[in-house]
Amino acid sequence: MPTQALELRDIHLPDTIGSWPPALGWWLLVLLIPASCFLLYWLYKRITRKTALKTAKKQLKIIQQNTDSNDMQKLIALSALLRRVAMSLSPRQETASLTGTAWLNYLNSTVKETPFTSGVGKVLATSHYQKQVTELNITELISLCSQWLNAQKIK
Repeated sequence: MPTQALELRDIHLPDTIGSWPPALGWWLLVLLIPASCFLLYWLYKRITRKTALKTAKKQLKIIQQNTDSNDMQKLIALSALLRRVAMSLSPRQETASLTGTAWLNYLNSTVKETPFTSGVGKVLATSHYQKQVTELNITELISLCSQWLNAQKIK
């Protein structure tokens, strides 16, 4: 039997794998990492705002049920409570410097009508700095503060 030389080609290696375009997994990571960071930030903001409102409602009940303090002390506590809630729900630059009528207008922005500038809520502007307040109805003021807390939206 005659032996013939077979025409075989030399071994060819495949081309090296390039770095572009990336595999599907890398594209998914590029999309999922920013989306998950945004989602975590949004959840954090939502949870802290919800917690601030829950805590404020509990504090309002404590102020209302406190029999040891007089109406003036309750007025001071209500004013501080509303200020803390406003600063935790809105940017600090918008609410921290508000006083007097501007503060009452801010409080009116989320409730119907104008109970803070023309109603029982007007005592929150300057009355807690006075020694005595003649026209203070603490029960109505507490219900107005409760109404304001319930009107706050969780953004």
